[in-house]
Amino acid sequence: MTALAPHITAFLQQRLAVERGASPHTCDSYAYAFQLLFTFAANKLKTTPAKLSIEQLDAPLVLQFLEYLQKERGNGARTRNARLAAIQSFMHFLEHRLPSALDQIRRIQAIPTRRAGTKIVPHLTADERQALLDAPDPHTRLGIRDRAMLYLALTGGLRVSELVGIRLDDITFSDRYVHVVVRGKGRRERALTLWREIGDALRAWLAVRGAASVPELFLNSRGEAMTRSGFECVIDRHVAIARSRCPSLSSKRVSPHVLRHTCAFNMLAATGDVRKVALWLGHAGIQTVEAFYLRHDPVERIEALSTSVAPRLRPGRFRPPDRLIAALRQP
Repeated sequence: MTALAPHITAFLQQRLAVERGASPHTCDSYAYAFQLLFTFAANKLKTTPAKLSIEQLDAPLVLQFLEYLQKERGNGARTRNARLAAIQSFMHFLEHRLPSALDQIRRIQAIPTRRAGTKIVPHLTADERQALLDAPDPHTRLGIRDRAMLYLALTGGLRVSELVGIRLDDITFSDRYVHVVVRGKGRRERALTLWREIGDALRAWLAVRGAASVPELFLNSRGEAMTRSGFECVIDRHVAIARSRCPSLSSKRVSPHVLRHTCAFNMLAATGDVRKVALWLGHAGIQTVEAFYLRHDPVERIEALSTSVAPRLRPGRFRPPDRLIAALRQP
């Protein structure tokens, strides 16, 4: 039996982080996938995760794990496919390290992904967006911080990991604009030039931020770097306040990604250019933007209607049959 621990450590710390240059967010996502898998496998096999062997991770066990994700954890097809991708990437890493387990590895690599449907992308209307921005109290330190974070997320279209990862030296101010360096997926960087109003909100936060031992721009109440879950709590708190001013928010679940989608829809309505939206959001290509936004943008549908002509029907008028003849035709 081949111990699993040394190989998964080499995969996460050497292959993924060093050789492939994966971002810290990707490494964290893979590590969490294996945390779920090894906990599930240990419970099934009545052992501990540290004592698992590679031979025990066969295709039937992986299939049971994927079913557990969807039925018991309530994960969708996209999450299920992401966990499977992490497992199959690890199996590809083992191919040359353990030739004796090649048959087992190939069986796991042959597990197909599950087709995921395309859902309508949720986003906020102009009134909902304004109600959310008005919710933080600008007379308190945390209110100033929350307002700056929400403003930057809504106008920059940042992923939550990008937002909490912004550092002090990533912000540069000029007379009319503020320039922000954003570190996205796969170690890709992009520079955003945003309006002076956003710069004013960031300056207000910097004035009350104070000294801290971490370089990140946004801090939590303990003076540490803001986390993803911390920003989600910020959104939940202010959405609850905004619902009293904008009742339509009561039927919506607002997450950090909804703020990103809202920015994308605003950019698409303003520019009409899907390429500019993809560049602004930091996508590697325009396929994602086309799939998510153009397909559900009502403006695009209205323009399509206005530039096309409906097919014509043959004219005619319906005349009901004589009631007497109709009654005689019935059996």
